Amino acid sequence: MIILVIIAILLITILVLYNSLIKLRNKVAQAKSTIDVYLKQRFDLIPNLVECVKAYSKHEQSIFTEIANLRALHIKNPNNLKDSETLNNKMNQLIAIAENYPELKANEQYLNLQNNLTKLESQLQAARRIYNNEVTNYNTKIDVIPSNLIAILFGFKHADLFEIEEYQKENINIKLEN
Repeated sequence: MIILVIIAILLITILVLYNSLIKLRNKVAQAKSTIDVYLKQRFDLIPNLVECVKAYSKHEQSIFTEIANLRALHIKNPNNLKDSETLNNKMNQLIAIAENYPELKANEQYLNLQNNLTKLESQLQAARRIYNNEVTNYNTKIDVIPSNLIAILFGFKHADLFEIEEYQKENINIKLEN
């Protein structure tokens, strides 16, 4: 009888730990999906912003082409966070260029697009923080006893935190030639 009780307690413990690992893994996937949703919204705004800025700054054609190419790359492979960050940097350059055109800054369409993009960037930043928090919780659960035993037994793997490349941490320096 005692052996059956011990086995039952052991099985219940394994099930509880397994289910908690599954819940945490699903939270990581959901947080990553949220980032993808905000990236999709941002990428849908990009053509409008580019067209608006393009009308005022025709000599900045190369950045428009590069943004269009990066956006196309992201659409083909939306799970590549590095491509997303490269596109993010180019968008920051586009905004910096646009700020050098006073008549553009007064354009209502541009201001609306810029406000929407700023709002999305803020939401994206929050989503990345949430993602990293969920990944940390999940990875911690995989590492602590006794759930680490269940994680090993059922093949749970660590998730990667969202990180940016070192060069992306630097300030963007835009040089406009007149």
